[in-house]
Amino acid sequence: MLKWALIFAVVAIIAGALGFTGIAGAAAGVAKILFFLFLVVFVVVLVLGLGVFKGVTGK
Repeated sequence: MLKWALIFAVVAIIAGALGFTGIAGAAAGVAKILFFLFLVVFVVVLVLGLGVFKGVTGK
């Protein structure tokens, strides 16, 4: 997911440099959504992973 966010960010930068502002804005919006979705999933997996780790080790 982070890979796709970076790809859309690069597309937005290139499109903006070439003057395609509509495409650049849309690509930047998609990149932003994917990035924040990645952050949410990462935090959820991190919290669940720490909880499972504590449950397995018994500490």
